[in-house]
Amino acid sequence: MKTIFDNQLREELIVRINSLNNDHTARWGKMNLFQMVKHNTYWNGWILGKDNHTYKQAFMGKIFGKMALKRMIKNEKPLDKNIPTSSQFKVQETNGDLEAEKSKWISLTKAYEQYDNPDFIHDFFGKMTKEQIGILAYKHSDHHLRQFGV
Repeated sequence: MKTIFDNQLREELIVRINSLNNDHTARWGKMNLFQMVKHNTYWNGWILGKDNHTYKQAFMGKIFGKMALKRMIKNEKPLDKNIPTSSQFKVQETNGDLEAEKSKWISLTKAYEQYDNPDFIHDFFGKMTKEQIGILAYKHSDHHLRQFGV
């Protein structure tokens, strides 16, 4: 399985992130390029334990989370288009410093090399193993890069 903990795959993601520019437009979804990149900096910071995030699983996640996670990471199939985004990860700003946000996303991607966040609890999937986190983090970045054609 592809995982963000694989050095080569992390480097490939970084090359793809670096290739993003204002000529890229979404192939699906409601986010523009800046919103997508900022969404990813926030999301990866949440996974990595940057800033002071509160980790709590939603009630519906306690019922369906583990089943949904297994289905999502059971194979190398990319994440589906237009999967819902939790409200905490929706970016309202429509523009900003794209290069600065790309740099943050790249730094966070590199930080997975030293991943250590035992407190992480996904808001829907709940407590996850490091292996599950690695697969999901890779698929999430890949999903949004494919969304913008890279």
